[in-house]
Amino acid sequence: MIRVGLIDSGINSSVAAADGSSCGFQLQADGSVTGVAARADRLGHGSALAGIILRGTADASLFNAQVFTERLSCSAAQVAAALNWLVGQEVRLVNMSFGLRVDRKELRHACAMAEEAGVIMIASSPARGEPVYPASYANVIRATGDARCSAAELSLLQTAQADFGAYVRCDQSSIAGASVACAHLSAMAVKFLSGNPRASAEDLREWLGDKASYRGPERRLS
Repeated sequence: MIRVGLIDSGINSSVAAADGSSCGFQLQADGSVTGVAARADRLGHGSALAGIILRGTADASLFNAQVFTERLSCSAAQVAAALNWLVGQEVRLVNMSFGLRVDRKELRHACAMAEEAGVIMIASSPARGEPVYPASYANVIRATGDARCSAAELSLLQTAQADFGAYVRCDQSSIAGASVACAHLSAMAVKFLSGNPRASAEDLREWLGDKASYRGPERRLS
């Protein structure tokens, strides 16, 4: 059974196979982060992504690290605490479908510790614009949307913004974009890891590259 971590807005009980542990991460006035009981997913974002990640596999257990509650905004300290907790849960893969604008030491350190523990991290990145974190850390696989891709396809981009592109839509929700593409890429990664449980992040990158239906960035007509 592949243990998968999702740092997002939570997971509703209706999501099949989401049978791992849950924990919420609440920012305090002094900047510290407290672990609390996870709430219901009021935003629907995490639940939609969880459905994508788990679709088509019975060999995954999803661990819910909730950092968003009322809006899709959180601190680097919350993400770092969530990632540290997921490492303690011995997850194999972590999906982070968001990007923070500023590089923070605590988040960079948490990603380094996760990599050292053998955790593979996939994070979303915009197709254009300024770099975001954690996607811009070298030990994180960067995913963005690619309009060329169907739900079963991905693209090998290797651009300044992203390593891979994937499908941008969620059939059960109006949520779309790079965050959804990240979940689709994680779903492919879960299937690969199910058959290759000892694979490294580099093994996964190579497999995804070989699987790519498109190579190079999407060309947009002006």
